[in-house]
Amino acid sequence: MEKHQIRKPACMLNSRQTTLQSSIRYFFMLLFWIPVTFFSLLLVKNTIPYFSFSHSFSFIEERTILFLKPVYQYSFYTHIFAGMICISTALIQFSSYILKKRRAIHVWSGKMYVLVVLIIGAPTGLYMSFFAKGSFWERILFAFMAMYWFFTTMKGLQTIKARNVIAHKNWMIRSYSMAMTAVTFRIYHIAFYYFGVDHLHNYEVSLWISVLGNMLVAEYIIFRKSRSYLKTFLT
Repeated sequence: MEKHQIRKPACMLNSRQTTLQSSIRYFFMLLFWIPVTFFSLLLVKNTIPYFSFSHSFSFIEERTILFLKPVYQYSFYTHIFAGMICISTALIQFSSYILKKRRAIHVWSGKMYVLVVLIIGAPTGLYMSFFAKGSFWERILFAFMAMYWFFTTMKGLQTIKARNVIAHKNWMIRSYSMAMTAVTFRIYHIAFYYFGVDHLHNYEVSLWISVLGNMLVAEYIIFRKSRSYLKTFLT
């Protein structure tokens, strides 16, 4: 008597495969967003004490002469305030749940992010770049960051006004990559510190890696989701 092997329906196999793929995708999303959220909130927490306006912080002590200038003081405090707002609101922007279920939160936090970047964060960052620590090239890099942050955020605003959602998302990913340099810089700085890299070289290397690394990650994400990658720069 022949034994017939029972085959599972193709739809069942496809369903299991789809579930597995979704689970793997969800796992890697958590692997990315949990540390990003943790270090972002940690940066916000560590920034708040600066608003005691004490001059005992090492960053301020290294720039005592600069902090005698009211314009520099104003730029510094408004810049770090802008950074706190941008990092906090940016975390909300990439939540698919909020976008679908709480669209108003996405819209208003997005407006806040754009407003703060264009009016406060990027302009004060550009001003402070002329006095940045490091060599001439680090100052150029800081100036580039401020201008690129402003440009990508402005493009994000223009594309959403034109109702081009895909282009808007791409430009905001690029904008967010600049906002996140404040977070990734500190991660690299701590890592290199434990490897015994001296302070100045640590500062310079961490800065360049955080900026270029964030840009590469942003472009990789956009490249993976784009049918025509080069056109993402033209829309």
